[in-house]
Amino acid sequence: MHEKDILISGASIAGPALAFWLCRAGYRVTIVECAPALRPGGQTVDLRGAGRTVVDRMGLLDAVRERRVHERGLAYVDERGRRVAEMSAEAFGGEGIVAEIEILRGDLAEVLYDATRSDVEYLFGDRIVGLDEDGDGVDVRFASGLRRRFALVVGADGLHSGVRALAFGPESEYVRPLNMAMAFFTVPDRAVSDSVAGGWCTVHHVPGAVAELRPDRVAGQAKALLATHTTEPVHRLPRDRAQSLLRDALVDAGWRTPEILDAMDGADDFYVEGIGQVHMDSWARGRVVLLGDAAACPSPLTGMGTTLALVGAYVLAGELVSRVDPVAAFAAYERVVRPYAVRMRKLPPGGTRGFAPTSCAWIAMGRASMRWMTRWPLRLLAARIFAAADGIDLPAYDGLRSAAQLR
Repeated sequence: MHEKDILISGASIAGPALAFWLCRAGYRVTIVECAPALRPGGQTVDLRGAGRTVVDRMGLLDAVRERRVHERGLAYVDERGRRVAEMSAEAFGGEGIVAEIEILRGDLAEVLYDATRSDVEYLFGDRIVGLDEDGDGVDVRFASGLRRRFALVVGADGLHSGVRALAFGPESEYVRPLNMAMAFFTVPDRAVSDSVAGGWCTVHHVPGAVAELRPDRVAGQAKALLATHTTEPVHRLPRDRAQSLLRDALVDAGWRTPEILDAMDGADDFYVEGIGQVHMDSWARGRVVLLGDAAACPSPLTGMGTTLALVGAYVLAGELVSRVDPVAAFAAYERVVRPYAVRMRKLPPGGTRGFAPTSCAWIAMGRASMRWMTRWPLRLLAARIFAAADGIDLPAYDGLRSAAQLR
């Protein structure tokens, strides 16, 4: 083992972003990912504020722009498909509900993978099952039977982080459920995708549930989101039970919902999650540190998970490169990022009830708020909310500046 041997769990956004910086600063990085390959597709994510600044410093902004999904804005529709409220992507300088740069999560992960694959050892189809730490490093046991030793271990493995469970304790101590199921999948039916043919993210509410279609980069299909309130741990449910829960909530919703529900059954990229937030007193323990959603998941309702992952990866790498003692680097990383992460987890007005209104009156209020959001005085309040993504002064790490120049 070398003192610069780093193991990262998770090959989505935060892990490869951290690996990008560390490899160029002379670290030897291994990423382990439980999925057998990169997970394609997924829902559209925002690249805004400080997250966009980090990608620009990486020299990857042009690659991201080439893969962005062109969305004209967000539109609410009623049960007959009539547009009742909207907000264009140009609102608030391109930093509104729909950002100027929207990209599928899988496409952003692929950009980061392409930028790191020649320098990083990727172990797909495996996961960490044991961590034994001493003063000099961490002995790691993998599900495959592999045993390796690393100087440091980083958990960038999401809301249900296995590294967090091994190093810090049960998930129940850190994850606060928001009691909402959210499902994502591709809708291949051209008739359904006609609803977003104009480039709009289209949303339909019924009491207690929401259906959404967003444009895809692939012609003739769209990305669907379905959500409903529930206390069930849906990520542990069989697929048919999770789908039944969503179908029951949306069976009489109107609009394009029947076609979306039919497409859900055969979708090969169906993914369902019980959304929540992560609250922790510390993100590091010894030679193990958490990053992204594993450390401070703000929930998809905030739209800030990707930005927080990119910012956290940049700062963690910068502190590791700048300091000899990794424990001191972990502490400095947390001092810089934690205040930002705490602000980023503030839910939009109404929280889950605002996202999926529970009554017709709340639905009407949401539509009215959308219509008035770009007008005074609500515009001033909304502008402050959308500007939160810029709410961190990113340090200019000399070691990372030189690392980016190696590209």
